[in-house]
Amino acid sequence: MRRTAVITLALSATLGLAACGGGSDPMDTGGDSDAGGSEDAGAGSITIGSANFPENELLAEIYAAALSDAGVDVDTQLNIGSREAYIAGIQDGSIDALPEYSGGLATYLNPEITATSSEDVLADLQENLPDDLQVLEISEAENKDSLVVTGETAEELGLTTIGDLSEHAGDMTLGGPPEFETRPNGVDGLQEVYGLEFGSFRSLAAGANLTVQSLANGQVDVANIFTTNPAVEENGFVVLEDPESLFAAQNIVPLLRADAVNPTIEETLNEVSAALNTENLTSMMVQVQTEGQDPAEVAREFVDGNL
Repeated sequence: MRRTAVITLALSATLGLAACGGGSDPMDTGGDSDAGGSEDAGAGSITIGSANFPENELLAEIYAAALSDAGVDVDTQLNIGSREAYIAGIQDGSIDALPEYSGGLATYLNPEITATSSEDVLADLQENLPDDLQVLEISEAENKDSLVVTGETAEELGLTTIGDLSEHAGDMTLGGPPEFETRPNGVDGLQEVYGLEFGSFRSLAAGANLTVQSLANGQVDVANIFTTNPAVEENGFVVLEDPESLFAAQNIVPLLRADAVNPTIEETLNEVSAALNTENLTSMMVQVQTEGQDPAEVAREFVDGNL
């Protein structure tokens, strides 16, 4: 019943797809409306989507480049929006596949998940995945949610773990993507697991520079930032340890509609997963976010050098 409710909610989000990812319709390519649809996917065509933050777009470009090299006819629909939006898109056939994060997807499907290790999280994910969806092999590459503070705040308040915020949270503003306010491993999870009640929550774009800037200039005191974001090291931010494992393993994993999978697609995406690791992903994110390189060009360089 829980999974049915989750998927029903996801399907209801379909109406919001056109509003995601900026002013244009992320489902509109300007080309053949049947491109990458379910009738063609099994014959070697696929539409790759992405969430609305830079790393996921980069990973989608990597998938697209590798599949194109394997002879698959590839279309991309990037910057769709949050998980609530793109799950609806993958289930209604607007997209066929996208890069996901094992822990985030597992928690979305099963808010009561207790697994934290990569293997246990994957097992829980596979158990709760709807029959019309399929995940392939997970990657060693992992990008976890984290709570981050400035170096100055960490030193002043003696912060090393999330639990250390308990005496200070009421006077602090927490910043994160809009969905972080309602997800089980977001504001609610912080209260339930660590007893934290922040003074306020500020909604910020997922993975964007706005989050980093807001933390650096004091508009927020604590921020939800992905661990592979190069800005963490560049700004001397401190990632607070998560001893209670609120943020479970977040290995990158391809998520596809089951009827879009064929042997070429499966083999190619598994090769991508085997080639990715946290180190090379973080390095690519420096190229994209710090140096301003085109994600498609960075993806092409990775595919040419590793597959």
